[in-house]
Amino acid sequence: MPHLAVNGATPVRTIPFPTWPVYTEEDAQAVSDTILSGKWGSSKGDRVHTLEDQFAAFQQAKHGIAVTNGTTALNLALQSVGLTHGDEVIVPAYTFIATATTVLMSNAVPVFVDIDPDTYNINPDLVEQAITPKTRVIMPVHFAGLPADMERLKDIAQRHHLAIVEDAAQAHGAQWNGKGVGGIGDISGFSFQASKNLNAGEGGIILTDNDELAGIAGSLADCGRSDDGLWYGHYRLAGNHRMTEMQGALLLSQMARLEEQCKRRHENGDYLTEQLSRIAGISPTIRPGQANRHARHLYVFRYKADAFGGTSKSKF
Repeated sequence: MPHLAVNGATPVRTIPFPTWPVYTEEDAQAVSDTILSGKWGSSKGDRVHTLEDQFAAFQQAKHGIAVTNGTTALNLALQSVGLTHGDEVIVPAYTFIATATTVLMSNAVPVFVDIDPDTYNINPDLVEQAITPKTRVIMPVHFAGLPADMERLKDIAQRHHLAIVEDAAQAHGAQWNGKGVGGIGDISGFSFQASKNLNAGEGGIILTDNDELAGIAGSLADCGRSDDGLWYGHYRLAGNHRMTEMQGALLLSQMARLEEQCKRRHENGDYLTEQLSRIAGISPTIRPGQANRHARHLYVFRYKADAFGGTSKSKF
């Protein structure tokens, strides 16, 4: 049985772990420059629009629509695919609450499906069993930044004529078979909340390859306006969910180092898994081969207390 530092052994690490977020002088200058420009709203500036283009390209998607937060991104994505009262949306049973509440906010019904214990992502076998005549959407979560099995989920969705709305809130930079998540399903939502790998305290973005869905989502995010309409032309029932230019500037500045951070997280995560897997009682989640890049927003493993003399999980 391993002798734990919490029970008196010598700690392997004696200095604190670094805090998050990490920021640079360039980040602060980008925000300062935006404030001094006097262009604080995205309708007057270009920082948010540049972010939309750059982040969409980073995830290999065609369109990006920046919004106030990740919950809003998911809510508007669901509305964009035409979800209506009484429709059912298949979601994983293990996820952040917004996955389910955004379905309820769309007047639809979340149908909970269990996860695969090896990946903590939704189990495709159980997804197919949960489909009913009322099912309209499959909403996989790339939990902790590990891509869900998009190949199987897309096959299921196509055979049953369902939309896929990806909850990619934790999956910045994640890839499935070399394709960035967020642009694999019909539409997706990411979060830029303070704990995320790319963050501005709050914020979110919708990604899609579908021109029509991009137009609808953009209108829903901007008071029902249309790209080719009048400023005071409002063509659908919608609110104001626009991101500020200060947030856009901070996120754009961080984009310069996001690729390197993603590579480092992926490699460090695989190394940690290799080392922890040697310890009886520790079972890290498994990264399938098709998930060729894990965003590692979280590092997840299962813990068996009896392998450590009954030490509780919280104490461990």
